[in-house]
Amino acid sequence: MIKGILLDYGGTIDTNGLHWANVLWESYQHNEVGVDREAFAKAYTFGERALALKPIIKPHHVFYDVLFLKVEQQFSFLRENGFEVDDQKIEAIAKECNDFAHTTVKKATPALAELAAQYPVVMVSNFYGNIKNVLQDFGIANYFQEVVESAVVGVRKPDPQIYQLGIDLLGFSPDECVVVGDSYSKDIQPAKTLGCRAVWLNVKGWDEKSELQRDSDADIEITDFTQIVNIIKELG
Repeated sequence: MIKGILLDYGGTIDTNGLHWANVLWESYQHNEVGVDREAFAKAYTFGERALALKPIIKPHHVFYDVLFLKVEQQFSFLRENGFEVDDQKIEAIAKECNDFAHTTVKKATPALAELAAQYPVVMVSNFYGNIKNVLQDFGIANYFQEVVESAVVGVRKPDPQIYQLGIDLLGFSPDECVVVGDSYSKDIQPAKTLGCRAVWLNVKGWDEKSELQRDSDADIEITDFTQIVNIIKELG
């Protein structure tokens, strides 16, 4: 019997299953940033590592700030590798992607509210130390009883320990908990390792060969976050 929910954030609630690299790459193209997909992928990876390792993002930052600082790091990498990029486009990309996230979260909110009315929900997220402020800005903070954030607890996905911390906060056994996330390697595999149920929001990873074209041991796969309430009921 399912008694508690462990819910991923980035790529699950704010993009409805789209990997953030896809969202940013589309905005790069829309804003005519003159780089190819391979160069963007390297810049994206550089930016993620920079934000994870350096105290660039502060607790008071909202998601727009995260996006601006993320793209700023990407542009810095691109410039150092010989690409001509216009810093004035950073703001346009950050705004466009922030608007997309706000629209997507708004669509997800009724399902999230219904889920939180029926089960205790703990967020488990790889984030930068400001996730609580981001949740407040998006108007969904009250739906989570607790938040386990990698930058705060010192453990990052795919290490199963970060999900174990969420299980401990729920106070249930692993088989009474269900993990919901968009990443097979960072959400589903750790969940199954711990003995949790797992619901995979399987839409569009960045590396489709590694994320999508694989045998899955998720209990259920969905293609839209709004399906989650009925799916959890099916799991029992």
